Amino acid sequence: MTAALADLQALERDYAIPTYVRNPVEFMRGAGCRLWDRENNEYLDFLAGISVLNVGHCHPRVVEAVRDQAGRLTHVTNLYYTEPPLRLCARLAESSLGGKVFLANSGAEANEAAIKLARRARPGGQIVVLDDAFHGRTYGALSATPQESKQAPFAPLVPGFTVVPKDPAALEAVVDERTAAVMLEPIQGESGILVLPEELLQAARHACDRAGAALVFDEIQTGMGRTGTLWAYEQTGVVPDAMTSAKGLGGGLPIGALVTSPALANVFQPGDHGSTFAGGPLVCRAALEALEICSEDELLANVRRQGERLAQGLHELPYVANVRGRGLMLAIDVVADVSAPELARRALLEQRIVIGATGPGTIRFEPPLIVTADEVDEALARLAAIAP
Repeated sequence: MTAALADLQALERDYAIPTYVRNPVEFMRGAGCRLWDRENNEYLDFLAGISVLNVGHCHPRVVEAVRDQAGRLTHVTNLYYTEPPLRLCARLAESSLGGKVFLANSGAEANEAAIKLARRARPGGQIVVLDDAFHGRTYGALSATPQESKQAPFAPLVPGFTVVPKDPAALEAVVDERTAAVMLEPIQGESGILVLPEELLQAARHACDRAGAALVFDEIQTGMGRTGTLWAYEQTGVVPDAMTSAKGLGGGLPIGALVTSPALANVFQPGDHGSTFAGGPLVCRAALEALEICSEDELLANVRRQGERLAQGLHELPYVANVRGRGLMLAIDVVADVSAPELARRALLEQRIVIGATGPGTIRFEPPLIVTADEVDEALARLAAIAP
């Protein structure tokens, strides 16, 4: 361990609230799918900041947009006009549901906005969520995240959330005229890349149509090209009434968005919702570039090609019991005698590849969408070298 890293660990111990368990590596710079530490050791990044850096580290177009905007204007309140946020709203709406957009600072804030929108449309209505869901850590989003370890320390939670199993019949049975919305992730990311069956999504659409409730897709992790189309819902045959985006939207900078269909576009009225920093011109310039890059046909085709290549290679590793996911949003279950967190730690420290464990038996892989076939093969070779 270097003296510089020891200094950072001392600062963390003395001054940082201990909510994170950090790995003993200090990253100094990044480019594309690569990271470098203080000693200039090179790492292959197959986590992309948990699907934040879909365009890769320091993409030249994003860097140039940020530099240009930082020299012009970084912030004004939303009580005045600036071009980047309104251009971004238009681009997001046109690329998806065709309604209107509320810009936020993060995925959790985007989900908070979605919950408020559903309740504004049907006051007092229940929000139906699925078991194993993860929608964020602020109080509304946490209340929509039925995981005991995350919820229990912070009870009482926001009332009015109903949890159902991932079963079409169970979902249809609980949605009625008292339901404001069904909120779900097309692929449950934080729970281990669990792909929701299409029949479940169709049941949610049918139930919402029957009851007059809103169907909300949380595309915070699945969007921005991660699954091989710009938005994951495009592959399902089910179109939601609203969706949320974040993570990859900012090209590395923090931003979130709630996107509505035309039917919900004018539910919020002046004063119903707001944010000081959301929709600032600096991050919106970055997001406009990231959105354009992630919309390119060749990049989306690359996601599908490299996703198939990575999945096939993962199947061949001796410690892998199962591979699942879509595009470049993949996970493995490891065999019974292997610890996923320990494997991820060894991958980082011994082979300098960044991956992430989502539980004791699962590791996820979410490399930048610009990853090449050679980089996929390199990652697989490094992963094979740490076979227990």
